[in-house]
Amino acid sequence: MPIKIPNDLPASKILKEENIFVMDETRALSQRIRPLKLIIVNIMPTKIVTETQLLRLLSNTPLQIEVDWLCMESHNSKNTPQEHLMEFYKTFNEIKDNKYDGLIVTGAPVEKMKFEDVDYWDELTKIFDWANTHVFSSFFICWASQAALYYYHGVEKYELEEKLTGVYQHHTNEKKMKRKILRGFDFQFYAPHSRHTEVPQDLLEADERITILADSDEAGVYMCMAQNGRQIFVMGHPEYDRM
Repeated sequence: MPIKIPNDLPASKILKEENIFVMDETRALSQRIRPLKLIIVNIMPTKIVTETQLLRLLSNTPLQIEVDWLCMESHNSKNTPQEHLMEFYKTFNEIKDNKYDGLIVTGAPVEKMKFEDVDYWDELTKIFDWANTHVFSSFFICWASQAALYYYHGVEKYELEEKLTGVYQHHTNEKKMKRKILRGFDFQFYAPHSRHTEVPQDLLEADERITILADSDEAGVYMCMAQNGRQIFVMGHPEYDRM
């Protein structure tokens, strides 16, 4: 319930009695809040579609956000015009001295390949190492989650008998609902998956370094984290458009 402050009493007296903090106009005007700086490693083949999906979601926050886009210098992108990459994307060497609040790494259609056989694996792992000291929190999507779990924690992925594709019901770990990443989640929610491989739930449950935050009876683990929230792994595609 909001606190009503009478007109005839000084706000400081009311705030002291209620033991709360409210920013007065003078302090509010003096605030200088810098934008949230994000770096997005976009390794999806249809980069422009993924850009639109991610920016649409990120624009829902009231915070100001500055986004840098990163592409793999060691990979020749065949589905995105080079003019677009040259205008909007940077390479790792161009941003390696920067520091960011958040890193997002997208999925990629290379699930059936061994990680080490992906042509940009060495460059991607260099970014993973760099993130340990230059990024506050990292968010990995689909294949990137599997790649990060493998590189950081040695957890293997396994090929499914048939592709997991569709929208599935999930449930959150009720004991972990205080985690900031789960704020606003319902106990049950629907989310899409589109992948040929998985990281088995029993492997993640057995690893004390990893906390499962949400899963599905049909699709397995949806979201887990490590390093007390500095690494978030999402096995599905929360960025996908409705259709």
